[in-house]
Amino acid sequence: MKSKKSRRWETPFAGYAFLSPWLIGFFLLTLYPMVQSLYFSFTDYSLLEAPNWVGMENYAKIFTEDRLFYKSLTITILFVVISVPLKLITALLMAMFLNQKIRGMSIYRTMIYLPSLIGTSVAVAILWRNIFGRDGMVNGFLALFGIKGENWIGNPDTALSTLILLVVWQFGSSMVIFLAGLKQISPELYEASAIDGASKVKQFFKITLPMLSPVILFNLVLQTIGSFQMFTQAFVITKGGPIQSTYMFALYLYQKAFAGFEMGYASALAWILLIIIAIFTAVIFFTSRFWVFYQTEGGKG
Repeated sequence: MKSKKSRRWETPFAGYAFLSPWLIGFFLLTLYPMVQSLYFSFTDYSLLEAPNWVGMENYAKIFTEDRLFYKSLTITILFVVISVPLKLITALLMAMFLNQKIRGMSIYRTMIYLPSLIGTSVAVAILWRNIFGRDGMVNGFLALFGIKGENWIGNPDTALSTLILLVVWQFGSSMVIFLAGLKQISPELYEASAIDGASKVKQFFKITLPMLSPVILFNLVLQTIGSFQMFTQAFVITKGGPIQSTYMFALYLYQKAFAGFEMGYASALAWILLIIIAIFTAVIFFTSRFWVFYQTEGGKG
């Protein structure tokens, strides 16, 4: 039997000590602000005066009187429904290309992933605004063919499309995840199907997509949550215009909080956004049982 001196000192507090930086950050920077925001959502709070409890008044006003709430929510949902599938399709196609055995592939991967590292920056947003402006590069290119372009950002019919294009251009993070998933698919599955006469198209739909479905689910959830919170591009490039055609929900929330100093009202908007994101995420997970393939469950989603 080991003596007390040689016995190793063991205590659960050691683990909590190592976790303490994360725990402190979680409670002070995440949990406490969330609880405070929930309280503010039931108050009339302007940042300049003490909160005044008003109960459900903010929520009632949002759903019964606020026209901009429905407009910004509609635009945001439209943005999510269009941009997320396009981004995932682009990311998957690029991942399949980068999964090929080609000389210098590491260079191609770096060049293709680079836009995603800087795509959310203010500088790129300003550059995007100049590219699609009336005198931008897009119209300059069209002029070479005698085509007169328009102010893509200044046109209500095309402004949202420019933001969607920018988000789709930032496919790098999803592409890397897809690429990791593709490398986990056994080459023997493709070899066996090729022997049976399966074409590349059939292999894609019968092997690649089913085996990659858990990764698709993961990317779909992440991109859906991120797209609902899209703010920087709309704020810098269009400022919600023209004619509020790009008036995203997060932009509306920001203006209520920091331009109108209606922090209580903005907190209610934030919690409504959280619930909407939770509903969309729950729907995705619920429907995943019909299209996600798990090998460990015998192929049942």
